[in-house]
Amino acid sequence: MTMKRVLIIDDDPMIRTLVRAMLEAEGYAVLQAEDGEKGIALLEEQEKPIDIALIVLDVVMPGMNGLDVLTRLKLQPDTSNIPVLMLTGEDKAEDIMAGYSVGADYYVTKPFTRQQLLFGLSLVIN
Repeated sequence: MTMKRVLIIDDDPMIRTLVRAMLEAEGYAVLQAEDGEKGIALLEEQEKPIDIALIVLDVVMPGMNGLDVLTRLKLQPDTSNIPVLMLTGEDKAEDIMAGYSVGADYYVTKPFTRQQLLFGLSLVIN
């Protein structure tokens, strides 16, 4: 059985490290990108069909924000079916609805617990 792969796209290196440690402890292989452009580029480099089980995506990032990244992912045939868990400090109702409206599968606000992250993961990964 191969390890499911998860891509973390977040500009905060501490969050990437924390999420990576949590996911690797659960048996996932983790890829990382420090911004939206690098995340898109990493996905475009993947062999098709792309075998990423989940994308953990921040909203507030320099350059392309997470909502723009998510919109672009959902418009591309190779990435449109990859589940996306938004992990962000944007916690107002309108922020959360904006994430869902462009295709987020689950939304976790920072600060977050390991249980919150893993619960969201369990809901969206096949």
